[in-house]
Amino acid sequence: MKKYFVTLAICLLAGIGVAQAQLPAVTLKSIDGATVQSETLSNDGKPFIIDFFATWCKPCNRELSAIAEVYDEWQEETGVKIYAVSIDQAQNINKVKPLVDQNEWEYEVLLDPNSDLLKALGGQMIPFVVVVDGNGKVVSKHSGYTDGAEEELIQEVRNLLAQ
Repeated sequence: MKKYFVTLAICLLAGIGVAQAQLPAVTLKSIDGATVQSETLSNDGKPFIIDFFATWCKPCNRELSAIAEVYDEWQEETGVKIYAVSIDQAQNINKVKPLVDQNEWEYEVLLDPNSDLLKALGGQMIPFVVVVDGNGKVVSKHSGYTDGAEEELIQEVRNLLAQ
């Protein structure tokens, strides 16, 4: 039993070390076509969230819509910023802006049509959310979405600000 707990502790510590990595260097496009380097994403020294989605992904759209309902409050309270990163492939990229406009999402929207950033961050399925501290270090990763999970995200941001 003791061996199990030691192994678990080592795995957890190793996981924490991996989670504290800087953002990888991947070239993305903004929704307006500008080139954006992922390693330069920031929020003026405050935490930010990267939320990967696709136009066809219903849980992704539910998550981003749920966050949109409280985003103004989150920004007022914590100053957090959301980057919504579409992994729609080239043939569907023209659907991203209409979806964003229709849902009135006020996020900075980026395009990752080959899922390069998603893969570099270890994401395998969407929705995939990454919380990044004010120094650009990845502090947590979440896959999937269940109603109410956005509250866990803002609590992580609050915890980062309290440190």
